[in-house]
This record gives sequence, C-alpha cells and structure tokens, in this order.
Amino acid sequence: MTFYIGVDIGGTNIKVGVVDEAGRIVGESSCPTGADRPQEVVLKDILRTAEDAVAASGVPRRDIHAAGVGSPGAVDSETGTVLYNYNLGWRDFAIAPMMSEALDLPVRLENDANAAALGEVVAGSAKGASSAMVITLGTGVGSGFVIDGNIWTGYNSAACEFGHMVIAYGGRPCTCGRRGCFEAYASATGLIAMTKEAIAAHPNSALGELAHREGCVSGHTPFDAAEAGDPVAQRVVDEYIGYLACGLVNLINGLQPEVISIGGGIGKQGERLLAPLRLKVAEETFGERTEGEKMTRLVSCTLGYKAGLIGAAMAARR
Repeated sequence: MTFYIGVDIGGTNIKVGVVDEAGRIVGESSCPTGADRPQEVVLKDILRTAEDAVAASGVPRRDIHAAGVGSPGAVDSETGTVLYNYNLGWRDFAIAPMMSEALDLPVRLENDANAAALGEVVAGSAKGASSAMVITLGTGVGSGFVIDGNIWTGYNSAACEFGHMVIAYGGRPCTCGRRGCFEAYASATGLIAMTKEAIAAHPNSALGELAHREGCVSGHTPFDAAEAGDPVAQRVVDEYIGYLACGLVNLINGLQPEVISIGGGIGKQGERLLAPLRLKVAEETFGERTEGEKMTRLVSCTLGYKAGLIGAAMAARR
C-alpha cells in the first residue's frame, strides 16, 4: 500500500499525519508552532514531527511516496513557496523545496483551508459533493473551494482568500491592512472583540459575569450566555451571525457551491450557530428559491483537525 505524509500548520500547533490511499490516518504527531520564531527553526520542528508521525505509524519509509503541506496565507503551489502570511509573519518561505530535500520526497504545498476543504470532500462532511466550500472560523477566516475533486486555486494559486473580502467598507481593521474584511468580523478573533465591547458596555450582564467566572472571553462565551437567556449576549450572537451570513451569501450568490462546511473553533457551536445562520442566509440569498431545490447546504465540518492532514496528504497524492 502507498502512504503519504500530511502536514497542517496552524497558528498554535503543527499537526503531522501519515495517511493511506483511502484517506485514513495511520499515525500522527504534533508540536507547537511558535510562530514568533524564524521560519527555518519552525521547519526543523516540522521535519522532526514528521519523523515522529512516521515512527508512530509503523509504515516503512519506502512505502511513503510524497508529502503535502497545508499552510495559512497566500501560497504558490507550483514553486512550493508561502508568499506571505500575516498572522505567522512568513514571507517568501520556500517550505516545500526545503522539506523535499530533507525528506527525499516530492512535497506539495497548498493553502491550509484548501487542504481542509479537500479533506472534507474526500472523507468528511462534503463527501461526494460536486462542489464544496469549507470556511474555517478560527484566529482568522480560512476558505477553500473544491470542484469535481480538485482544489480551485485560480490562475496564480492564490484564489479563495475570501476572509479578506470586504463586507463593511471602512470597518474594523484587519491584519491584512484593509478595513472591514470578512475575517475582522466572522473570525473567532472578531467575535471575541465584539463580546469584550459588549461586556465593557454592560459589565453587570450575565455575559460579563460568565466571562469573569471563566477568567477569559472565548468564542463560546456569548453563545453560552445567550443560551442561558442573557439579552446582551443574544445581541452579540445575532450581530455575529449577521456578519457571517453576509459573507456567506456573497459566496453563494457568486459561486453557488453544493455544500458549505463550517469548521474552526466557532464551527464547534454546531446547530447553535447553524440553525439561525441558515435562516439568515435563506432570507438574503439572491433570487427566489423553492425550499430544498438546489440550495446550498450549510453543514458542520466533521473531521476537525484531521481535515487538514488528510487534505494535504491527498493533494500530494493527486
């Protein structure tokens, strides 16, 4: 049997897995990203973690035929270079050629959201879909689009950075330097910022009391307080879902994917997020629709972090 190494580079952790031809992970390992370190130092940790994953899998090295890497930011898949990533501080990082030399394997680089999208199509929530988009709601907003089993990257391998689509002209500042980006509102970072603003305005609310008890504000804080009946938290959740729906409707109107899978930390809210989100999206989607008649389905990602590993490995395979 043939196996592939899949690498998923996250803002906090780097996860590496050995994946078989069917998209099953047979061994894995992880390490902290430590993004404030030099790129080459991070690469050494990736290589060490890859060796640990191979050892955990028990797969002979001769049976591993290629490796795939999913990295945040704009990437050039043809040259294997991370062109730039604002959150990690990477620029012109030729990670795939460096890994290829070190591992003595062909290495394929993809945007991490593209890799996750392919993983969900191969083995997860969008399995069998003719077209599927995966939106990850974490530190930023990642997005990947798969059509007929192939990642759509545009003519320059940099397509699908929908997190940097402006939904509020002149709005909140984004890490990319623009204002009003989808990412600034729909990411976990954006939701936490909105939650903190609401707590500052209403410190004695149940939302504020929950944040005080927990000692922090996270993506689940406003959802928990809203579910408990706090109107301040409910307004935060409604505002957040409104921004998220705005971005998703733009994507649906323009691309009409069969499935949109929602992942990342906020995606873990499941139906607490998806049920009102579906209603809002249905209200705003262009044109009249008959319920159930070729409407884009909104679902939760099912693979979690494994989507990135599987997708990166399958990109290398293909």
